[in-house]
Amino acid sequence: MEQLTNEFVTANQSALHLALALLLGTLIGIERGWVAREKSAGSRVAGVRTHALVGLLGGVSGLLAETLTPWAFPLMFVAIALIALVGWREQMVQSGDLSITGLIGLLLAFSFGAMAVAVSPALATACAVVTAVILDNKREIHGLLDKLQSHELDAALKLLLISAVMLPLLPNEGMGPGGVLNPYELWWMVVMIATISFVGYFAIRFGGAEKGILFTGLFAGLSSSTALTLHFARQSRLDTVLSPLLASGILIACGTMFPRILIYAAIIHPALIPHLVLPVTLMALSLYLPALLIWHRQRRHGPIDSPELNQNPLELRTALMFGALLTVIMLLGKWLREWLGDTGVYLLAIVSGIADVDAITLSLTRMSQDNLSIASAVFGIIIAASVNNLVKGGMAASFGTRALGLRIVLPMLASVTLGALSAWGATLL
Repeated sequence: MEQLTNEFVTANQSALHLALALLLGTLIGIERGWVAREKSAGSRVAGVRTHALVGLLGGVSGLLAETLTPWAFPLMFVAIALIALVGWREQMVQSGDLSITGLIGLLLAFSFGAMAVAVSPALATACAVVTAVILDNKREIHGLLDKLQSHELDAALKLLLISAVMLPLLPNEGMGPGGVLNPYELWWMVVMIATISFVGYFAIRFGGAEKGILFTGLFAGLSSSTALTLHFARQSRLDTVLSPLLASGILIACGTMFPRILIYAAIIHPALIPHLVLPVTLMALSLYLPALLIWHRQRRHGPIDSPELNQNPLELRTALMFGALLTVIMLLGKWLREWLGDTGVYLLAIVSGIADVDAITLSLTRMSQDNLSIASAVFGIIIAASVNNLVKGGMAASFGTRALGLRIVLPMLASVTLGALSAWGATLL
């Protein structure tokens, strides 16, 4: 009785998997049939029914490979491929269309059917859905390629080089004085910075100028808020009417630095979050709220063209320089802390914050995992962020109009004050 029950359960499970294989083939067939819907019956090499049956055949081959012979799948796959090749060759001769996308889709339908039975139904379903989406978005994908420039493709390949190739090869262990330098972690931080910059660049690139200063400022904070501050400040002198909107964009870009700090802490050392969230949130709101208020009052002037923040979204030399800077900061941090205690860390935060916040933030977050107290790390991060924003406020006041300078400097001072007070209060809790 128990044996019969087990056989019944197995049969039901196999039937469900075969049904799924049929549905996955049908899914791809519907998409392929929609593309060729204007063709007459019989003029298509493979339509909805063919794809559905091929998916089912893939499921049958997977089932036979498990129960009869492991040769079932490869032999059936080769047979389907040969039959499809004959059909597509004849179609190519008649139409002159050299595309083999349909052939690949048919072979994938067969493979997904086998996966649904012999590997993982969930994985097969996910792969089939992604395949259908890719097949259905031919025009959009080709449109992206038309918009893509050579230096952007080069940047994408460099990002893959430093992340998918170089990162796994680095040793994941402490080296150098006191074991403070971990090559894998240092390079992983470089990859994080590069990825954020890359995403920010393309968000601006494909979002378009019509989104206006609000959109540009928000995503410039992921790429280069310093570059945007300088550009908008200079532009305010050329077009004083747009000065309020430009000030709004600068504040938004500078405020976006603070969510980045929380992201770094959440990834590297989540224990910092409870101590960072209040000061960082207050500092961000001190910039966001005035920016949104200014933008709301002045939006009748309309958006302006997005500034050219980065001609190259990712330069490998820049990434290497960041890695070198991060290494120096880690070494200086250890040396200053041994010599001056926490005072040395704060001094390092002030000096580093003048030029960059990401490097010192990542360094202090990493050091807080070892021998740096959470309170010191939080104060150091807030100090660096405050100094960095004050520097950008000085740039806005120096290169922009007086009105723009006031709209930037006052929220910056409020942000620094609230950040310092809340960081001090958070560390006492």
